[in-house]
Amino acid sequence: MKVVTFGELMIRLQPFNYERFVQANTLEFSFGGGEANVAVSLANYGADAVFVTKLPSHAIGQSAVNSLRRYGVDTSKITRGGDRVGIYFNEKGASQRGSVCIYDRANSAIQLATTADFDWDDIFEGVDWFHFTGITPALGENVVEICREACKAAKAHGVKISCDLNYRGKLWTREQARAAMTDLCQYVDVCISNEEDAKDVFGIEAEATDIYAGEINREGYKSVAKQLADKFGFEKVAITLRESHSAFDNGWSAMLYDVASGEYAFSKKYDLHIIDRVGGGDSFGAGLIYALLSGKTTQQAVEFAVAASALKHSIEGDYNMVTVSEVEKLAGGDGSGRIQR
Repeated sequence: MKVVTFGELMIRLQPFNYERFVQANTLEFSFGGGEANVAVSLANYGADAVFVTKLPSHAIGQSAVNSLRRYGVDTSKITRGGDRVGIYFNEKGASQRGSVCIYDRANSAIQLATTADFDWDDIFEGVDWFHFTGITPALGENVVEICREACKAAKAHGVKISCDLNYRGKLWTREQARAAMTDLCQYVDVCISNEEDAKDVFGIEAEATDIYAGEINREGYKSVAKQLADKFGFEKVAITLRESHSAFDNGWSAMLYDVASGEYAFSKKYDLHIIDRVGGGDSFGAGLIYALLSGKTTQQAVEFAVAASALKHSIEGDYNMVTVSEVEKLAGGDGSGRIQR
């Protein structure tokens, strides 16, 4: 299987352990970004994962490229140019104190990119799947246009397209997100979301039910997924649910709606004690893409994706460094959610 992902790869700067920004004397240096995280996961599963972006040709840009190469991601389609690598500062939450993320992404190489920087017909040659998130078009109208060109080319090459809505209020308004994502989602086959993103981006809420009631409300899940599918003609819709008890302790589960069969498959729920939650949604997306391309059933696919994400929450950094066998062992071996002993 060959998968292309497109987005921004950023420098991640983080205080040691659980220090706050105002008390930190040093910052740990690594790399991460939604679609890059997906590519690393897929490469670790043995897929041919290609990451597309624009990065400067200087030493920091090369370090970013190298961070992907070490895990087997194909970086040959990355365009080199520009002056800046985007940065995000991450302060990890603890107990009742939530995490803090501060962006420094203005004028990064990818934010200033143009459609001329990418030859999508070449990029999609022999490709099975294309993935992007709602974070990437939020970088600017020019990047919306790049995403549109990518989606059109992917469709022309018969490539399946998935999108994680991932609304980021720090990057654009709900109105901007709705306009851009309404346009881009017409090309999407598999939508990944949660109830908050569906509401923020498209104003879609569960019908006649409270999806914020504290416990998983299955009818609420079904309602949101069906409304999304009906609006855009998606083939599948995945909805994730995070129950936040504290910065350390979350409940984590998901549902996958298959439109053709009308099946709503609910995963088992994991009670997580979190080491690092950044990249949790990306690891779910990567697990789902791998499972669907591997021919797993709807139930097996959602179990694999949730188990992959549960494992990511135990790993420091953006990237999910786990194998297929580790995910399947947690999911239950056969992907049914039953633990094999």
